Amino acid sequence: MNLTYKIASIVSVLGLSLLLSLNINASASNDKIIERIQAVGQVCMEGDDSCGGAVAAVATGGPARTGEAVYTAKCGLCHAAGVSGAPKFGTADWADRGAKGIDALLATAISGIGAMPAKGLCNDCSDDELKGAIEHMVNSAP
Repeated sequence: MNLTYKIASIVSVLGLSLLLSLNINASASNDKIIERIQAVGQVCMEGDDSCGGAVAAVATGGPARTGEAVYTAKCGLCHAAGVSGAPKFGTADWADRGAKGIDALLATAISGIGAMPAKGLCNDCSDDELKGAIEHMVNSAP
């Protein structure tokens, strides 16, 4: 009987050791899974203190561009040739539009009109830069 108890004790210890090692490996495996599926980063909004207060500054691209620079880089792609009915630069089309007033033209440029999408796809342009480009085009009218 003594031998039976010894064998049973050894088997019990080995069984418990095996179960314990499997449980530890399962925990380590779960930790690895949780680590792999974690978010890569966070989005922090200005004024949100839950991110530790560190908020990346919005890239402004440097100083404001002149109206002529914005026209040359963005607006001229359509307005130089009058693509899809866009008023052509340097023509009387702009004299007619200038009569509406700069604020009305700016509102139209921001929201888009006809084939022109919002901001004329100049999404990095500030309202002041758009206003400058509009003034540049209106001033080109004969």
